[in-house]
This record gives sequence, structure tokens and C-alpha cells, in this order.
Amino acid sequence: MSQVGVERNKERLREIDRLLLSLWTERTEVVRETGDDEAFRLRFKQLILDAPEPSAAKKKPLLVSRQSRQADTVIPLGDVAVGGGRPFVVAGPCSVESYAQVRAVAAALKNAGVSVMRGGAFKPRTSPYEFQGLGIEGLRILKEVADEFGLKTISEIVDPAHLELACDYVDVIQIGARNMHNFELLKAAGRVGKPILLKRGLSATIDEFLHAAEYVVSSGNGDVMLIERGIRTYEKATRNTLDISAVPILKQESHLPVLVDVTHSTGRKSIMAPCAKAALAAGADGVMVEVHPEPAKALSDAAQQLDIPEFHRFYEELLGSGLLAAR
Repeated sequence: MSQVGVERNKERLREIDRLLLSLWTERTEVVRETGDDEAFRLRFKQLILDAPEPSAAKKKPLLVSRQSRQADTVIPLGDVAVGGGRPFVVAGPCSVESYAQVRAVAAALKNAGVSVMRGGAFKPRTSPYEFQGLGIEGLRILKEVADEFGLKTISEIVDPAHLELACDYVDVIQIGARNMHNFELLKAAGRVGKPILLKRGLSATIDEFLHAAEYVVSSGNGDVMLIERGIRTYEKATRNTLDISAVPILKQESHLPVLVDVTHSTGRKSIMAPCAKAALAAGADGVMVEVHPEPAKALSDAAQQLDIPEFHRFYEELLGSGLLAAR
């Protein structure tokens, strides 16, 4: 509706309000003169009950919803078609710490046939005294190693001001769980020409998760991947609670690809492979896992990162399940 139409309707409402006030005043006088206030009160109540309810405004379907688009969104990423029906694995260190560290992981991934590597350069941490990442230098290391081994890269960006620069270094920009509700970052991510990997917030509902993705898509970037990374509950046996049910629900409600991060959701190496298989069986388009050459020396999340032999066993178990095809 045009602004002129809106103003016309506002004026009409004001006229109706004046008329209603006049009629109400007149009714009050008639009731007073008649003296049978109770009968008129009951009659007025019945009129209100019989009045037709205003029709609810029809909600416009979200751009990320199946109502807007039935076909799955497929995002090309090197030799991987994310969302194309062939699940894949993303692996790499929690934090980029050094060239040697990233190169050791990249060589292991290349040898296994994994072509997408993750690595954190900007690390939003719970404590301000913990390692916060190498920043732009970390992105440079990630790109140099990825170019050497022919890998595609994913890394988190936390500041909208860094998005344009990050596009020179990474293939996919990750928006982390702590920033799922950073609406200015989401809108800025919608204006870049790179795919976005959006993590579910620590306590976010599925509806909130989809609306966060809507901020990116409605700002112009339709290449969005969703990633379930566990939600915060009362359970202490795992780092977070992996919401496997989110996978088929998101696949039903949205056309965007859905991945599962088995590292942050579980925090337990011993159950990462079973949880990854459960995610793939539920319909996930991919799984993410953290890998470090020497986890005990890692500057972040040391206890939950797989070493390289553990990663090979993890990957072989997924391949052996038949839920993941070798590349």
C-alpha cells in the first residue's frame, strides 16, 4: 500500500473512532433513561461476541522456506555440491595457530580425500583472556596452505568490517553460534559474494535459526548453509546437546543445505563418529569435525580435537557405514 493509501486509512479510522464515541455516549444516555442497565449490558456483550473477528494478516513466507522454493539450494564448492545429495566432510583445526600446524592437517585431509578445510582465525571466546586467534594473519596462512593442496576453506568472521577482506582469503564465511543474532553481521553477510555457513545459536529455537538465515538471504545472498552444533540444555554428559531432530525438520522447512558439527555438539571424541553417522542418516548434507596434529598443545578446545590418526579412523568409519561416499 502506498503512503497516500496509508494516510487515507488512518483518517478513515479516526472518523470511525469519533462515530463510535458518539454512539457510545448516546447509548449510555438511553440506558440511563430506560433504567434497565443489566439487560442492555447483556445485549452489548452478545453484540461483541457476535462481531466478526478481523481476518489475520497473511504472513509472507520466508525466502528460506519450502513455501518460497521447493527445490533444494545447491552450493558449488570445488568438487563438492553442497546440498546436492552427496554428503561431505569438513575438517580442520579449531584455531589457525601456525603454518606448520595447518599444513599438517591439510596434507592429512588431502590424503583422505577431504577437500574442504575449516580453520578459525577470529575466535570469540568465553573468556577475554583466552586465545582469540591470529586474525588476518590466520586467514593468510589458511589460504596459502589451501592453495598448495587444492582445498576450499571455511573460517569465521565476527566483525562486518572484515567481511570484504575475508573474501580474498576464504571460500566460505562462517557466522558462529555466538553471532547468530548479530543482525548487522547477518545483513552485511548478505551483501558479499561468498557462501555463508550459519551456525545455530547456543539456545536458539529452529524458528529463530531460520529467521537468522532470512536476514542473510533477504539481504541478497542466497548461498547459505545451516549447521546444527548442539544446543545448551541441563545435560552435562556432553558439551552441548546434539539436536538430531533439527536435521529433518530443517530439511522439511527449508531448502537450504544442513550440516552437523559433531565436535562442538558433543565435545567427546568417543561418540563423534556415531553422532556423525546419526546426522547423515537423518539427512544431513555434511558433517564438520575438528582436527589438530597435536591436540594436547592446541591453543583452543584441546580436549575435543581429533589427532590425525583419530581423524582417519573417524573418516573410515563414516565411509564404512555407507552413509558417505568416497571422493
